Amino acid sequence: MSRAFVNEDASGKPKARSPVGLPPRDDPGYDAAAAEALLEGARAGDTGNAEEATGYYWGERRLRPHVERLLERARTDGDERLIQLAERYLG
Repeated sequence: MSRAFVNEDASGKPKARSPVGLPPRDDPGYDAAAAEALLEGARAGDTGNAEEATGYYWGERRLRPHVERLLERARTDGDERLIQLAERYLG
């Protein structure tokens, strides 16, 4: 499990929490950050925890415009893995 998505309580059991950098849910930038967190979670092989942390499931239509922007950025940067993940999300 990615350490970016866990927080150990006093019992030592991992529990899901927001990844570093995810703003409060009522923040206007939350959906953009959630889209990025889902793609980065998928990159790390940890989609389930990213979904739990963001409150969105993979493929959520509400996040499509944000994923499209991330896809364009990935193409500009030549980030082949992010391109693959964003295209899969939008697919």
